[in-house]
Amino acid sequence: MVKFAHMADIHLGGWKQPELQKLNFESFKKALDICINEKVDFVLISGDLFDSAYPSIEVLKVADFEEKENEILLNPIIHEGIALYGYPGKKSGLEINDLRKVKLNQAPGMFKILMLHTTLDKAKGTLPIDALEADLLPKVDYYALGHLHMDFQYENFVYPGPLFPNNFQELEDLQHGGFYIVHNGPHNSFNRIKVPIKEVVSFNIEINDALAATEKIISELEQKDLEDKIVLLRLKGELEKGKNSDIRFNQIEEFVKQKKVYFLLKNTRDLKTRELELEIDVEDTGNMEEETIKIYSEENPSGFNDLIFQLINSFAIEKQEGETTDNFSNRLLEEAKKILKF
Repeated sequence: MVKFAHMADIHLGGWKQPELQKLNFESFKKALDICINEKVDFVLISGDLFDSAYPSIEVLKVADFEEKENEILLNPIIHEGIALYGYPGKKSGLEINDLRKVKLNQAPGMFKILMLHTTLDKAKGTLPIDALEADLLPKVDYYALGHLHMDFQYENFVYPGPLFPNNFQELEDLQHGGFYIVHNGPHNSFNRIKVPIKEVVSFNIEINDALAATEKIISELEQKDLEDKIVLLRLKGELEKGKNSDIRFNQIEEFVKQKKVYFLLKNTRDLKTRELELEIDVEDTGNMEEETIKIYSEENPSGFNDLIFQLINSFAIEKQEGETTDNFSNRLLEEAKKILKF
């Protein structure tokens, strides 16, 4: 019988803000303390221990495999009756085609674990991205997955989710991270361990008057106990009066400091300023966009102009429910590269 921990997507160093970097590291230390207290036999980390490749990714790779023309043979790392296999993730999901060719150098009679940092078809939901078919993978006793920042379990395929949320949206949705402790015995058990560090309080405030926004925001913040908590302030709406710079964020930050907030994180992505009407002499007012591009192209002749409509259409792709920011950005980038023939 063996007992092990499964973590993924820790992203140490990923937050720019020192206060949140500290919490990220504290969550990692707390998880390791739990593992020690639980007396696990070993800890698996299924990718993205660090947010960037430091130390060098070549130093961190532990996968042992042989590449042949039509297959990739994974060799096991043996530990006290456990056969551990793995294959590294790659940027933009380029590992998926390789994983469709994976075979195992068998270790008869051993408990087999396959570690992958990739997107599995069973977990991707409606995301319009390439995903690895679970049925194509060789059979093992436990699939230790990483990459998708979600708590997901399908049979013995497990994503533990991030050990600490990696962005504003994840803090809103998850509030804290976690990992799994797995018991291998007559009845395998997969137990997810939550790792709360600080309480998260979210505010979602509609703004249409930037001149009155500061007082409105502070009034909302006054209604809750915010001491030693992470405060998420999401502002949205279309400004009918004033502009973003009229919101006195310095005053808001001073207020939350007095409330002894641990950290204030702001998001104004959905706060728009009403667009000014431009006077453009166009022939077809029913299709302003096409006419504007036509006029621009005539005044600025370039071979690039032929690609403008294609690029505009590619940027109109919407982020899908459950899709991470990194996956969405990579999808947009790949579409633009196809058009530009990079």
